[in-house]
Amino acid sequence: MGVGLVLYDPTREKILMKLKGIPLAMALLLTACAAAVPAPPPSQIDLDAKTVIFVTSNGWHSGIVVAKADLPPDRLPESVDFPEARFLEFGWGDAVYYPAKQPTFGMSLQAALVPTPAVVHVAGLWGEPARVNPKAEVVSLPIDDENFHRLVNFIDASFERSGAARAAATGPGLYATSRFYPAKGSFHLFNTCNTWTVRALAAAGYDVSASGTSRAEALMQQVRALVRPR
Repeated sequence: MGVGLVLYDPTREKILMKLKGIPLAMALLLTACAAAVPAPPPSQIDLDAKTVIFVTSNGWHSGIVVAKADLPPDRLPESVDFPEARFLEFGWGDAVYYPAKQPTFGMSLQAALVPTPAVVHVAGLWGEPARVNPKAEVVSLPIDDENFHRLVNFIDASFERSGAARAAATGPGLYATSRFYPAKGSFHLFNTCNTWTVRALAAAGYDVSASGTSRAEALMQQVRALVRPR
């Protein structure tokens, strides 16, 4: 069986606690300087849409899950690496810290302060993420066909394929049925896994903002609001 998200990692948790010592001014700068999101105008969620995507969070990292069967055949060719998966989870992060089995404080500090190469993490899931990881936070969002294709295009464009038909995995992922792939862009304090997730959602027409979304909880607050009665 595939595994989706790390529910709790003590080593990473300790590092995150240390990172809280980074000066408050830097955190405020992060909020003020979050990258602008090129996206279509936000649209009202179509509650009758047949397609559903999932936004997942384990408290420090977020990701987006889509049904593999919903993917158009001309996008995300890396999906062939997961023949038994029903769902695919996508996450983006630092190429050194994200894959590390034993991440260090130095790794996290460098990832935050110095622009570093990035990777895409893809995990093949045997079922919906809430079933695979009942302790993770999972929010399901209806999406129409047009915006789903925009979302897929955003994720597809995040892979660095260097002219090849599909990206070659750089190594095994965090779980038994997952892999890392080279990604476009650089990871740094102003461009994190959570800002990547919110940009993906904005590209799909959801009414979200990248401002202040360096932390997973800030992102998930916006995501939860998308499904509340207005």
